Amino acid sequence: MTSTDYRSSAARTIRLETDAIAAMGATIDDRFDRACELLLACSGRVVVTGMGKSGHIANKIAATLASTGTPAFFVHPGEACHGDLGMITRNDVVIAISSSGSTAEIVTLLPLIKRLGIPLVSMTGNPDSALAEAATTNLSIEVAREACPLNLAPTTSTTVTLVLGDALAIALLEARGFSAEDFAFSHPGGALGRKLLLRVEDIMHSDHQVPQVIASQPVRDALVEMTAKGFGMTAIVDDQQRLVGVFTDGDLRRMVDQGVDIDSSTMQQVMSVQPKTVRGEILAAEALKVMEDLSITALLVENHEQRAIGVLHMHDLLRAGVV
Repeated sequence: MTSTDYRSSAARTIRLETDAIAAMGATIDDRFDRACELLLACSGRVVVTGMGKSGHIANKIAATLASTGTPAFFVHPGEACHGDLGMITRNDVVIAISSSGSTAEIVTLLPLIKRLGIPLVSMTGNPDSALAEAATTNLSIEVAREACPLNLAPTTSTTVTLVLGDALAIALLEARGFSAEDFAFSHPGGALGRKLLLRVEDIMHSDHQVPQVIASQPVRDALVEMTAKGFGMTAIVDDQQRLVGVFTDGDLRRMVDQGVDIDSSTMQQVMSVQPKTVRGEILAAEALKVMEDLSITALLVENHEQRAIGVLHMHDLLRAGVV
């Protein structure tokens, strides 16, 4: 084969599978509605099963359902016949996938599923098959031909099945009002999970780690506090410990440039009033946006009583994976 032949083969495969997906749109009817209703009403879990290539697709569909608000897991039909059927309860719904609708390992499970009284959603390419006829509702994965030139290897049919599974998952997601925060709870280790779950109070420095001096103290005391705490800034509070200002490395440089006497000046004379602060309960990602907008590397965390309860540094956000 030449490079032209390779590209021609790839283009043909893509065209066949794209056409099959487009044709599937016409099959989305009241049977799809019924499948969604069954899955939404499920008080247990959705059990997805399939053999061979259909099994690989079934496993992915189960994972997609689980991560989008529909509790689901995959069961291998061969293993189900030898004990794993015990994982299925009367509160579950089964999705069984078979292009032919006559896969022996799945057909063997049908009487047992019926005996448990479990709703069965089938995905088959043959509406007259044993699986389709036994199902509560059948979703068509019929295709005109496989992309395989021998019309044998599951290619177009598995692509169509995967897309149909995604269509189910997204329809259910929208019906449940599943939010980005809900998604984050299913993906706590991912970047989205960190951005939507991690709050400032989870990673801020608090208690004795917060640099703080009283407004009446001399500038030299603030420099000692800033050096000890290492954030390049300090909170300035009044006699009632309420936050009234902030003093930063930038403020110190401006003092030097202006010739202000460090020894004779108090913090009240040189501090920046009305400092930008955040609450501990906001998302860390929101605090990051504040830092980026203001081009600063540290933020004071203030409570409802105007007290500095923490400090958040850009390094904390980096360590937590928010950036």
